[in-house]
Amino acid sequence: MKTDNVFIIAEAGVNHNGSLEMAKKLIDAAAEAGADAVKFQTFKSNQVISKFAEKAAYQKQTTGNEESQLEMVKKLELDEAAHHELRGYCVQRDIEFLSTPFDLESVDLLVEKMGVSLLKVPSGEITNGPLLLKVAQTGLPVILSTGMAVLGEIEQALGVLAFGYLYPDGKPSIHACQAAYTSNAGRQILKEKVMLLHCTTEYPAPLEDVNLLAMDTMRAAFGLPVGYSDHTEGIVVPIAAVARGANIIEKHFTLDKNLPGPDHKASLEPGELREMVQAIRQVEKALGSAVKAPSPSEHKNKDIARKSLVAAEDILAGQVWTEQNLTTKRPGTGISPMRFWELLGKTAGKSYKEDEVLTEYADHL
Repeated sequence: MKTDNVFIIAEAGVNHNGSLEMAKKLIDAAAEAGADAVKFQTFKSNQVISKFAEKAAYQKQTTGNEESQLEMVKKLELDEAAHHELRGYCVQRDIEFLSTPFDLESVDLLVEKMGVSLLKVPSGEITNGPLLLKVAQTGLPVILSTGMAVLGEIEQALGVLAFGYLYPDGKPSIHACQAAYTSNAGRQILKEKVMLLHCTTEYPAPLEDVNLLAMDTMRAAFGLPVGYSDHTEGIVVPIAAVARGANIIEKHFTLDKNLPGPDHKASLEPGELREMVQAIRQVEKALGSAVKAPSPSEHKNKDIARKSLVAAEDILAGQVWTEQNLTTKRPGTGISPMRFWELLGKTAGKSYKEDEVLTEYADHL
């Protein structure tokens, strides 16, 4: 799986607060900001969260502790009709519709009924073998987020994905998945289908916990493209991630950080999202090709900024060049100063006025 440019995902998530109207406004904001895709979350609350599951600390801070995690999330669930309407609205706004499935039924909805082009596996599901297998069995490309994971857990998840891609009707086991991961066919299919996202699963994520250098480690360890899913405040870190080589940037956004709900406070507002997209596109241009050579805009300044060998005083033809009568000055249209020592002890092939640029033809170089 490869992208020519950084693929920017505006993560609407559950910031629609269960409102279809608000979800459409989020699509508007993502499209106007210039994002490549807007992503929601698809789940059946009762299949994802136990009634005994507590809220995360950040969720308690943003939504209180009166209701359970299940009660909170159930209010944010989008039904199938809403998905179809949002997908159609994305087509109108010319932005790709994406959504993250959190359960097996949601995978079927997104793939068979919504016809999405790729699937995103969130960090919390990286150890969910059955979901990983189901995702791979669709044959679609996968973005695998790796928040809270160590390298071994990422490798295990990739093993399940490799098995699912290679043997969609097979019966998996830990050993079968490991064999699929280490096989040439498995490595090849992963390169074609999977992109990793580095992520810090905290909302907002402290800068000291971001560890962007982990992108380099994952790229070296797995030989796959690596992007970054950002939960920090502001836009500095995703821009830095692009400069570090991220192929995908995912960032939460909202219509208003002060809205009620678990993720609004750690999200960008529309103006900030637009600013981030513009900055990423500028960084992309600045990254270039990695070839160290004069750029087109530099050529016109080369002769002006560089120096040539020039006569330090009036010189007569046949006079010997010395360190006293030979020097370097602008412009750079004559003999390179790198040949200074080569000329010492030789005789001038013609007469020169002080400050006159030496010519290679006259001095037989």
